[in-house]
Order: sequence, then C-alpha cells, then structure tokens
Amino acid sequence: MSFSFICKGQGKPLLLLHGYLSCKESFIYQINYFSKFFKVYAPDLSGFGNNPPLKKPYALQDYVDDLLNFIKEQNLVNFNVIAHSFGVRLVLKSKKLQALADKLVFTGGAGLKPKRNLFYYYKIYKYKFLKRFFPQSKSIKKCGSKEYQLLSPIMQKSYVLVVNEHLNYTLKNITNKTLIINGAKDKTTPKYMAKQFKKGIKNCHLIFIKKAGHFAFIDKQNQFNLQVNKFLLE
Repeated sequence: MSFSFICKGQGKPLLLLHGYLSCKESFIYQINYFSKFFKVYAPDLSGFGNNPPLKKPYALQDYVDDLLNFIKEQNLVNFNVIAHSFGVRLVLKSKKLQALADKLVFTGGAGLKPKRNLFYYYKIYKYKFLKRFFPQSKSIKKCGSKEYQLLSPIMQKSYVLVVNEHLNYTLKNITNKTLIINGAKDKTTPKYMAKQFKKGIKNCHLIFIKKAGHFAFIDKQNQFNLQVNKFLLE
C-alpha cells in the first residue's frame, strides 16, 4: 500500500505517526518547525487522511506491516520518531521499527491496558445483552464511544481489534532512548498511563505540559517543539 505523505526538510530522518481518526496534517506545526533541523516524513496511516478506505478490518499488525513497507520504500534507517496516541501503538507493536529507529518521542501514548470502573463494565454488559436479545434496538447504536460511532462498519471492526490489544508487555523490550511528553490535562491517556510508560521503558524521560490535553503538540506547540527538539539534538 502506498501512503499519502509529506516530506519536508533535510538531514536526519524524522518520522511522524499520527493518532486514530487523524491524519498527517495534525502535525502541521511540527512539520514546519522540525523540517528546519531534520528531513521530516509525515504519512497518512492506513485508511486515514488521503489514503483509500480499508477494504477489510485491520488488526494492529496489519497497520504495522503497511507502515514497515512505507519505511522500506523510503529507505529510512536510524530515524527519530514522534508518535501520537495510535501511532505509539504501532511503535510498541513492532520490534523491527524499534530496531530501525534511533530516538522515540511518545505523546498521548495509547496501547496500555486502561483502568476501568464499574460503569464501563455496565455499558459492556448492556451492549452484549441488547445485541443478543434485542439486535434491532436503536439503543445498540448509542453504545460505544463517540469515536466508535463515527466509524464505518469495517473501521468499527478494526477499532475493536486495535483497542483490545494491550501492549504493556512490550515496554521492557524497548532499548531506544525515549521521551514521554504528555498534556497534564489529557483525559484520553491520563497521567497514570504516562507514568506506566516511564516505569516500563528503561531509558526514558517523562515531561508533563501544563494546560495541555491529549493533543499537547497542538495545545502548546511551542513548548512541545522546544522540549522535543532539545531531546532529539542532545
């Protein structure tokens, strides 16, 4: 699969991996800034942005395989990575990507098993009950996250495959020098998740950006860019 992508700048390659339901343009501030120091590659991941819709439901490994093909096509080696949310899942999943990469930057990192409360399990059991005994109920369509409800049937199946694969076990295998830089007000991937990344990855530094949420690289673009550039150039 050929990705739609932006390539800008000169120097050491820097690969930007966007989040779910997002696209390469979400990193526009980073593309413009980091292209002064690196050769930036910002692809649309499979099924997103300007790429064609998926023809079948993708598991996480399918997304990884397409990304590795892109990396091979562009002859990328010893590249730095900035990954957001879903993009972090791809890095965690792929030992090959980690081996090809130099430094890693995770922001709003997804992929770890979340803490669940009783209300969450109530919604799950309600959905299963309705699906089994009242499959035509309009209430079924209201089940699931807002993100899930926006997806096509194929993407809904992919979403379920992706979010149900927990990658906590992969953290101990990461040897790359890693920066975790999260918004202090991130509700999608809260502080405890960032701290789990910090605890699990051997060579890791953690920074919280005040007054920033899940998209810290947009909310506080200047602070984010300066902190990340310092890490990448040191």
